[in-house]
Amino acid sequence: MTSFLWTLIAIQIVMGVFDTFYHHELTERLAWRPSQRYELRLHALRNMMYAFLFLVLGWLEVYGIWAMLIIAVLVAEVVITLMDFVEEDMSRKLPASERINHTLLAINYGAILVLLLPVLIGWATMPTGIKPAYTGLLSIAAAASAIGAALWGVRDFLASKRLARMTSTPAAGLVEKLSGRQTVLVTGATGFIGSRLVASLTGAGHQVIALVRNPAKADGLPPPITLITSLDQIPADSRIDTIVNLAGEPIGNGLWTEAKRRKILESRINMTGDVVRLIARLDRKPAVLVSGSAIGWYGLWQDQVLTESAKSHACFSHELCDAWENAARPASEHGVRVAFLRIGLVLGTDGGFITRMLTPFEFGLGGPLGSGKQWMSWIERDDLVRLIAHVIATDGIAGPVNATAPIPVTNLKFTEELGRRLHRPAVFRIPDVLLRRVGGDFANELLLGGQRVLPNKALSNGFVFRHETLRSAFEAIL
Repeated sequence: MTSFLWTLIAIQIVMGVFDTFYHHELTERLAWRPSQRYELRLHALRNMMYAFLFLVLGWLEVYGIWAMLIIAVLVAEVVITLMDFVEEDMSRKLPASERINHTLLAINYGAILVLLLPVLIGWATMPTGIKPAYTGLLSIAAAASAIGAALWGVRDFLASKRLARMTSTPAAGLVEKLSGRQTVLVTGATGFIGSRLVASLTGAGHQVIALVRNPAKADGLPPPITLITSLDQIPADSRIDTIVNLAGEPIGNGLWTEAKRRKILESRINMTGDVVRLIARLDRKPAVLVSGSAIGWYGLWQDQVLTESAKSHACFSHELCDAWENAARPASEHGVRVAFLRIGLVLGTDGGFITRMLTPFEFGLGGPLGSGKQWMSWIERDDLVRLIAHVIATDGIAGPVNATAPIPVTNLKFTEELGRRLHRPAVFRIPDVLLRRVGGDFANELLLGGQRVLPNKALSNGFVFRHETLRSAFEAIL
């Protein structure tokens, strides 16, 4: 075991840790995606093998049959890694950075095997035995790596068992309000909300035209769908019964720099303007346009209850949502019923804001933001899809519609309930001063501000929420 070989092993550990935390946890959030249960089991088994190898190679020299056992573990690790590669390609789309990291891991591991196997083969030819081989800091580092790999292996195994308990409601039943067979154009079809809506519509037998910016992301959408990358691809004589406009640059994935604000605003206004122009040139107009908005339209109101008739306070969120709604309003001039969905915080494990909270809460590091007194008006994702179908099917619904559950909660209550569901404490409060200093308006409006919104229009028009309480929603999705 030369110093160069240990250097390669150290590089392998660093790249593996980066892959685990940046890709598996922060980017892909595998531990909360039921589709990745088998991948997590492979990761768990491989991590336990790494723990065994680190302990043995860091502290011992093994001869005879014990050296053969180490060679067998190395071969098994290669087989499991190949199985993992196949599983990843079949079950999810790997980001480019993860593919590059995997390539570097494979090359470096190949170099390790080239140097390590001759040593092990030589040991295998010797009489069976075990000899201590303490090498100071290298042995200590190997032990620490073994402990880390073993703990993460146990965690991935437990996560895979948890995913086995997480079941999803059949998508087709979410749009049962829609009668006949409708043709629905959906913008933002690959997003967190749009993808579930598309699955519901196709599952129920409706025809879906999905507008996507990146066709590669559409591989996860269930057929049959018609994919387009521009509304100009739709002929004027096309039949479209309904348009659901959800496209827009995400607002919660980065700080609100001037460039980010401009991108957020322009993506919504430009797309909605394109939708209105499509309506204008269609020979047969759709019956309804359900266009996205958000409860940010109301601005920051502290404890005041907000219904669809409430006024607004000026801030960037209001400016964004007001411009978005105004861009959709001209569709009514063509005889189209227009509804603006003022969407709250959408709950689900496949995306949305809550996915960024799950990992710290899982490790007992979650807690309130600032004082925790700010209101969080939320809605479970399947309830949102059902509400969209209800709005489409109900002729009397037009104008703003609050898409939130009827029982909003404070941030303190939200974090307590999430901690209770995950059986973890929720005591690590993040000071509002720190959040404002780091996040500026982003933190002030999205994290520390809040709206106490009630869905009066949905309730008065007969919509029944499946999840009125936060506890019910968490029990359904976690």
